[in-house]
Amino acid sequence: MKKLFTGLSLALSMMMAAQKAPAKKSPLVLYSYETFGCDVKGYFDSAKYKKEEIDGTYQLVYSLSGSPFSSLTVFNTVKLDKVRSNRAQLLQQAEKEYQQRKGELNALKLIDRPLWKKQYAEAVQVLENEYQLRKEILMGYSDPQSLRKSIFYNTCKEYIDAMTTKDPQQMYSVWKGLSERNYSGTKEVFTAQWNDQRKDDYALMDLMNAFRNCASNSFRPKADENGTLLKAFDEVFIKLKRDCDQP
Repeated sequence: MKKLFTGLSLALSMMMAAQKAPAKKSPLVLYSYETFGCDVKGYFDSAKYKKEEIDGTYQLVYSLSGSPFSSLTVFNTVKLDKVRSNRAQLLQQAEKEYQQRKGELNALKLIDRPLWKKQYAEAVQVLENEYQLRKEILMGYSDPQSLRKSIFYNTCKEYIDAMTTKDPQQMYSVWKGLSERNYSGTKEVFTAQWNDQRKDDYALMDLMNAFRNCASNSFRPKADENGTLLKAFDEVFIKLKRDCDQP
């Protein structure tokens, strides 16, 4: 009986000691990343976040925020002819770039917050729209009538109608109005294009660029001028130290 009481007393003492012992603090883990012109080092709570989640969120905010597609700017007839003759290869390239970015997005593991879930869904939708737009433009340079089926038709009707009309004067009218509003070159350059034997191609190029800008503006999110996403990412860390390039 005495041994029993001794055992119970010892067990009770251990339980009380455990209750009095302070809880261990979660270890802080160093995390290094780059922002615009800065090398940043911060510490995160490993009990609250996983490194792969921070990695994925960082990629979403910084690495994967731009377009995955190669530059496609057509302002002269030489480039236009190359795009037309290499349309099949350019479509294959666009497909490859689309699949690569899609795979990168699908592989991301994100911090569990509504903000990042919303940002991820937005990135996926932007990718789908941008890929569709790239295909439409590549097809449109060779076959403008294909733009009649564009998913952006209602949004950018003025430019599509101008490129697909059977009335050249309607196309010229919209082209001229566009050049008067936005043309960055000289009047002499536009006049030369207007009088060129490939006048229709020059009109198509300018109208196509206007269509691309119109369509892009319809689905691309507004610039995060207040830095909301960047600030939200920085909030993951308990301590931050920045080493930035001097202007």
